[in-house]
Amino acid sequence: MADLLLVAVLVLDIAAVVDILGSTAEPVAKVLWILLVLALPIVGMIVYFAVGKKRVQA
Repeated sequence: MADLLLVAVLVLDIAAVVDILGSTAEPVAKVLWILLVLALPIVGMIVYFAVGKKRVQA
C-alpha cells in the first residue's frame, strides 16, 4: 500500500514539474516552483496545483 502511495506522489510530482516547465512563467518563477515541488513533494504539489497554477498561467 505504501508503495502505491509513493508511486502516486511521484507521478503527480512529475506532472506538476512538466506543467511548470510548459507554463508561460518567468524562468526564475519556474525554478522556484520546481524547487518547492521537489523539496516538499506532497505539500509542494498541492500548493502548486491549488495556488501556483493560477498565478503561473496568468
